[in-house]
Amino acid sequence: MSTTAPLPSTAPLRARAEIDLAALRANVRTLRAHAPGAALMAVVKSEAYGHGALRCARAAVAAGAGWLGTATPEEALALRGAEGIPADVRIMCWLWTPGGPWRAAVEADLDVSVSGMWALREVTEAARRAGRPARVQLKADTGLGRNGCQPGDWAALVAAAGRAEAEGLVRVTGLWSHFACADEPGHPSVAAQLVRFREMVAYAEREGLSPEVRHIANSPATLTLPESHFDLVRTGIALYGISPSPEIGTPADFGLRPVMTLSASLALVKQVPGGHGVSYGHRYTTPGETTLALVPLGYADGVPRHASGTGPVLIGGKWRTVAGRIAMDQFVVDLGGDEPAPGTEAVLFGPGDRGEPTAEDWAQAAGTIAYEIVTRIGTRVPRVYVGEEPVRHGAAAEADRPAGNNPARKR
Repeated sequence: MSTTAPLPSTAPLRARAEIDLAALRANVRTLRAHAPGAALMAVVKSEAYGHGALRCARAAVAAGAGWLGTATPEEALALRGAEGIPADVRIMCWLWTPGGPWRAAVEADLDVSVSGMWALREVTEAARRAGRPARVQLKADTGLGRNGCQPGDWAALVAAAGRAEAEGLVRVTGLWSHFACADEPGHPSVAAQLVRFREMVAYAEREGLSPEVRHIANSPATLTLPESHFDLVRTGIALYGISPSPEIGTPADFGLRPVMTLSASLALVKQVPGGHGVSYGHRYTTPGETTLALVPLGYADGVPRHASGTGPVLIGGKWRTVAGRIAMDQFVVDLGGDEPAPGTEAVLFGPGDRGEPTAEDWAQAAGTIAYEIVTRIGTRVPRVYVGEEPVRHGAAAEADRPAGNNPARKR
């Protein structure tokens, strides 16, 4: 879970990442509307893409997410039993290595992903020791080429899972896969993966497996590929209001709102003469007499060094650009003679409502994707939560949760 304690939104801070949980809840509702016949998994891996796993998980569940997804079992175990996460919310984790905490996952009633025989053997043994069946989801490699069982090995894995289920050691709760190019509508791999997924699911079901959910849709597929929705959609980056494919639409085009705003207080504003070198290597020299501002954020906080000389910042209502190299803890902006007071807010990115840059703007400046921009913001930057609702308990919590988290399976 996040190592950063929540702070009041008015606290004077060197820097802050403001997390708008009301925006996150609205994004969940929008995504559910895009896939009305499927349950929704809120993917909260890597501290909810840098936003804070527990608080984002609570907000997503309150807005109707019936599943939570993580990469590592440790992330999933931290959520199971956490305050504000109802026991009936399913939690799935998919990135396992030999010797992982299988027994703890079985005892915590997590859904665990299995892509090969070694993993099935380890989870089966863990279930035997725990004295209860493991909830297992078999992952098919339909073309991404990362994790997942190859089609040629699928029959053996399905048969072994069926035998373990017959022994009462596992319950095969899901069959799933992951797209390689869903963010490129029309890419031939998308249709090919869908065909392969349907074939592999059909084979498993003919062999006697009866999963609760079948799923392949990630954020871009949830937004643009209805035929991929099946029983469950897994939404990651879209949950946080960032477009998974800027080429096909902005967050506003999809009805989404960015959740994180990253800002800092200017540490210094000073006048310098023309020809003054700025930051390491003097990659920037002032063209004339001007003012420089020091922004107390750097690559140790997750600001990408690759955006040196290109990263945008809003200061005093004007877009500025990083001057020279981004250092470990700070960078400089040429203000062109303007003189805001020290402590003035510098906004690196946010929803864009005030004319500030967005995470996508920083992604373009750094030659990367917006996923990386928000995920890399480190724990030295406090998360300040706004729009948070009180944690509800018991019957009150159940009454607040929207119906329809587990729709009937559909072909």
